[in-house]
Amino acid sequence: MKPRKTLGGSAAAVARTDTVDFDRQGTGEHNDGRWYLDPMHAAEARQRRRVVVSGLVHNVWYRDSCRSEAVARGVTGWVRNRSDGAVEAVFEGSRETVEQMISWCRVGPPLAHIDDVEVSEEVVRGEVGFLIR
Repeated sequence: MKPRKTLGGSAAAVARTDTVDFDRQGTGEHNDGRWYLDPMHAAEARQRRRVVVSGLVHNVWYRDSCRSEAVARGVTGWVRNRSDGAVEAVFEGSRETVEQMISWCRVGPPLAHIDDVEVSEEVVRGEVGFLIR
C-alpha cells in the first residue's frame, strides 16, 4: 500500500485539503486523477543545462525550431542568438526531456549544420515557459 500524504490547499482556498498517493519515485496523484511531483523530490528530478551550439545555426530557424521542440516536451527555458554566430539555450525539465533537447541540439532543424555542442550543468532556477530571446 502506498503511503498517503495530505497537502494544504492554495492561498485562495486555505480550507481545502487534497489527499495524494505517492509512489517510491516521489510522484503523486491527486484524488481527481492529476499527476504531479512531490515537492520534496522536485529539485532532485529537475535539471538545468546550458547549451552553446556552433556551426551554421543563424538564419536557419534554429531558435524557433528549438522552442517548438522544447514546448512539445514540456521543457522550460530560453534560446538566443549570440554575437559570435552560435546559439545559446537553457533547458529545465526532467533528466529525460533535457537529454532529449540536448540530442535535438546536436542535429537541429533541417537547414542547420552543427559543428559543436557545449553542455554545462547549472542550478535549477525555476524557468517558466520557453522564450526566444
